[in-house]
Amino acid sequence: MSTNPYATRIEYLDVDGKKVATDQEGYIQDMDEWSEGFVKALAEKEGLELIDDHWDVINYIRDYYEEHRVQAQVRDMIKHFRTAWGKERGNNRYLHDIFPKGGPQKQGNRLAGIRKTKGEH
Repeated sequence: MSTNPYATRIEYLDVDGKKVATDQEGYIQDMDEWSEGFVKALAEKEGLELIDDHWDVINYIRDYYEEHRVQAQVRDMIKHFRTAWGKERGNNRYLHDIFPKGGPQKQGNRLAGIRKTKGEH
């Protein structure tokens, strides 16, 4: 397992009967263990009721990471979703409203299975 070197404590999330390791904040330890089941289990643990917009953002984050090998910056997300959704939803406020526990940069990344970076707090 390629674990997150910044984790101070390992916790486990039950995903479809399997234990998936996360750090103390819920960031996945082995990115290869990510699944839609992981998203649903973590969202439930965080009290988040998933809607289509969450999945759009999660898929965007995963696709961006796959292409660039770094986390998507919020301004890139806003630009993308302003085009996709329009000004009313494609903005920083809406993204933080639908991801109330850290916005798309934290909660979105956790759900997308993208690990926390060294400089993130």
